[in-house]
Amino acid sequence: MLESFHQEIRLIHIGCVALSGSLFAFRGVLRSADSAIANHEALRYSSYAIDTTLLIAAILLMTILHQYPFVNGWLTAKVVLLVAYVGLGTLALKRGRTRCIRTIAFAAALLTYALMIGIAVAHEPIGWLIRIR
Repeated sequence: MLESFHQEIRLIHIGCVALSGSLFAFRGVLRSADSAIANHEALRYSSYAIDTTLLIAAILLMTILHQYPFVNGWLTAKVVLLVAYVGLGTLALKRGRTRCIRTIAFAAALLTYALMIGIAVAHEPIGWLIRIR
């Protein structure tokens, strides 16, 4: 049954990846400028809704495709990077005590985000680097 919605779920997942990354980048730029708007309720709750939808779509895709973290290397790499991304994002938007720490965490989170996309596109744990081989 779920298999018949594979394409739609995939598009929702990809759309949420783009929305989530764009909203994070927007909030990160605002936070770097010391704007209180970066952590406004509307932006935070939008982020929660997008990320929850993204996660649900990811779980559905895993179920449909029978590809799982800790079984498939590329999914394992994405999950590990996702944990790092969440930690770096928290430092960048909330917990970083200085502007320098927040800026470094923000840049590292964006790099991590790009690495996750590369892994997703290539279906390889080394992501974008697959083209160099």
